[in-house]
Amino acid sequence: MLITLLVVGKLKDSALKILYNEYKKRLDWKIELREVEEKNLEDALPSSSFLIILDEKGDSLKSTEFANLLNEVQLHHQGKATFIIGGADGLSPAIKAKAHKSLSFGRLTWPHLLVRIMLMEQIYRAQQILKQHPYHREG
Repeated sequence: MLITLLVVGKLKDSALKILYNEYKKRLDWKIELREVEEKNLEDALPSSSFLIILDEKGDSLKSTEFANLLNEVQLHHQGKATFIIGGADGLSPAIKAKAHKSLSFGRLTWPHLLVRIMLMEQIYRAQQILKQHPYHREG
């Protein structure tokens, strides 16, 4: 599985970089981080990948549902997923229109730089769910 994080802005905070790298190290799946400027986001979209945007109006999934989504991508979309995280102003209507799936991390507003860490944790959790590893426990 190849997962691309296409994100607006550069991660400069060393604590967040450490967290990002820790989850990346734990993953069996290949992760590619592409940091771009907002104006270049649309040009950076890959042509053959399942596009998933993070948007406040997107679907709010349980972790098991998210794992099932990634499993479907792995089985039916050449194992290529691209997660798109916009900047502080969100994503343009053109980017939203190209997305195959829209996800939300709830109705709260999250800093876009923190969202990539939250996403990495959920990707790792999904991997562990699919492996039937006890990392994920439903309450």
